[in-house]
Amino acid sequence: MLRLAVPVVMAELGWMTMGIVDTLMVGRLSPEAIGAVGIGTSVFMAVVILAMGVLLGLDTLVSQAYGAGRVHDCHRWLLHGSTLAILMSFPLTLLLWKVTDSLDAWGLDPGVRALAHPYLDALSWSVLPLLLYAAFRRYLQGMGVVRPVMAALIVANIVNLFLNWVLIYGKLGAPTMGVRGSAWATVVARVAMSGFLFAVILYRERGSRPGLFDTTLRIEPAWLKRLLGLGLPAAMQITLEVGVFAAATTLAGRLAPASLAAHQIALNCAAFSFMVPFGVSSAGAVRVGQAVGRLDAPGAARAGWMALLFGVGFMAIAALSFVTVPRLLIGAFTKDAGVLAVGASLLRVAAVFQLFDGLQVVATGVLRGLGDTRTAMLWNLAGHWFIGLPLGYTLCFVTGLGVIGLWWGLSSGLIICGVSLLYVWSRHIHALLHASPVPVSGGTNA
Repeated sequence: MLRLAVPVVMAELGWMTMGIVDTLMVGRLSPEAIGAVGIGTSVFMAVVILAMGVLLGLDTLVSQAYGAGRVHDCHRWLLHGSTLAILMSFPLTLLLWKVTDSLDAWGLDPGVRALAHPYLDALSWSVLPLLLYAAFRRYLQGMGVVRPVMAALIVANIVNLFLNWVLIYGKLGAPTMGVRGSAWATVVARVAMSGFLFAVILYRERGSRPGLFDTTLRIEPAWLKRLLGLGLPAAMQITLEVGVFAAATTLAGRLAPASLAAHQIALNCAAFSFMVPFGVSSAGAVRVGQAVGRLDAPGAARAGWMALLFGVGFMAIAALSFVTVPRLLIGAFTKDAGVLAVGASLLRVAAVFQLFDGLQVVATGVLRGLGDTRTAMLWNLAGHWFIGLPLGYTLCFVTGLGVIGLWWGLSSGLIICGVSLLYVWSRHIHALLHASPVPVSGGTNA
């Protein structure tokens, strides 16, 4: 588990580091710039995350095929996943342009709105490389190849940091582009990481038999249907989860710029800690899926419970840091006194839901390894959208607690999801251990 999880976790942290670097570097401009980058990134991910979630179905399909020794099927899943990524990129880019044009009607602070528009407009060009990266990554992870995924994020972070410095501040003769420069740096970084993984796949497949180039290029509707059948519920689950935080960020945009900036910084901190169990979740999905593919029910159980232990254990440490040094963490982003005070309070709220956030995301991953992607979707809908967000809105705007009330509402949704999905996993794995043979959800003819 550690050999697989550590590189994946490092990749997830590398993913989050890109966003944190963006926030740190535009933070030197103004609180409005921090808010604009937060709004733009949240809106972008709320739109694109559905497509990225569809490709999560490759976790189950590739890992189970690989565990069963069907490497040729892995190649075919890569082909179908990449095709789906390309097909989804075009309508999503158009949708982002429409959303960008509608920002004026969102009731945002005028300063934030003026900067968010050009940021999101530029960021929309990264949809295609991002989705191709997701397909390449899921293919490699499903086969247990994770170090190149980590290396790709290291390359992307170097590119992003350098281009942020050049384009935001106008260095080396480049024009001073501000937040728009940060968006273009992200676009180029995403092209770099997708290109890196594609090169790794080509390198690994050279001379292998059956090789990638022995795979027929014929697209089978039944294969796309199978990928969509597993991927769409996973996509809806992650969309619901990311979407509720995007909705919360939009609601925070109606508050004072200092509250919005504090919300965005605290969200970055919470999201950074979340990336560790999120990486463990991916590793758990792969190990559980491979065990199911080789009909090893006890191995699937051990992999799942170990992943849950790793995820919850780390989040306990994260919660402790949020309670003990909140001002130190917020102070890394800004010296504004108002932002520091609100941000420290938000991190104390975040400490409450850390364990449950880790629990729900790892449980989602190990359930995905079993081929169950619908349960997490349903509990995210109930916990976040029927309870968490309405409660947060009420506490924020009706009772007057402001952005802190918004976060208490989000916490309630995470607690409900964490407890419920743990119970579902325990029931599933108990049934699996007493079933013979183990059902394989990723078969060729499924």
